[in-house]
Amino acid sequence: MLTMKKSEIMKKIKAIFAIVVVSLFFAVSGAYAGTNPSDPPGAPQAGDQPIGGGAPVGSGLAILLSLGAGYGAKKAYNYYKKDKEELES
Repeated sequence: MLTMKKSEIMKKIKAIFAIVVVSLFFAVSGAYAGTNPSDPPGAPQAGDQPIGGGAPVGSGLAILLSLGAGYGAKKAYNYYKKDKEELES
């Protein structure tokens, strides 16, 4: 061991460190893996409304699409205006 170079010693230290890190990862990940929690009392059963009360999604989607289109139009207008100013000067 006394005849080993520094690079060989560093390689061994890195290998040992990697083994320790991987083993700790598997030990800790096993601690987080538990059983699924049971359903809370009053959870929706067959035939009940879904969680969220059956809220409509369509109107929210239309609002998001219109806001996105407006934002895109503003960006395109600003780009056009900037390009037009550069051409005039």
